[in-house]
Amino acid sequence: METPQRKTLVLGLGNLLLGDEGVGVHAAQALMEEHFEDVEIQDTGTAILDALPALERADRVIVMDAMKGHGDPGTIYRIPMDQCTGNSCIGSLHGFDLRSVLTLAGCETPPEVVVLGVEPAVIEWSMALSPSVKSALPVLLETVREELSQ
Repeated sequence: METPQRKTLVLGLGNLLLGDEGVGVHAAQALMEEHFEDVEIQDTGTAILDALPALERADRVIVMDAMKGHGDPGTIYRIPMDQCTGNSCIGSLHGFDLRSVLTLAGCETPPEVVVLGVEPAVIEWSMALSPSVKSALPVLLETVREELSQ
């Protein structure tokens, strides 16, 4: 008997108008140009509630966003959602709690969630990524591809 394919949702979070805060959106837009089997990629931006229908269908969720972890700009963090505490892990720059949104999804079995965060250098009015975060973008994309291959 064949093991059913897991449905994976990749969410790119952030605000494109605030420099490095938009790194998750930039990453999602780049990944949308590729093809992945049983994967839905969304450029969610700051409208996480718009992802509710997709969250209800997902077995696994990969979230890409800016994350202040006090490392060097461009540092990429991989944190399973169950190790996140409140908004310190995700959403601290958006004013929402991803756990609350997952609860709203009303899934009988909550999806496995991993957060891939990038340490920002500049969060101010700009549509451009800082040099350190821009150079980390290919590494973030490769990290997502590795997650998807597991």
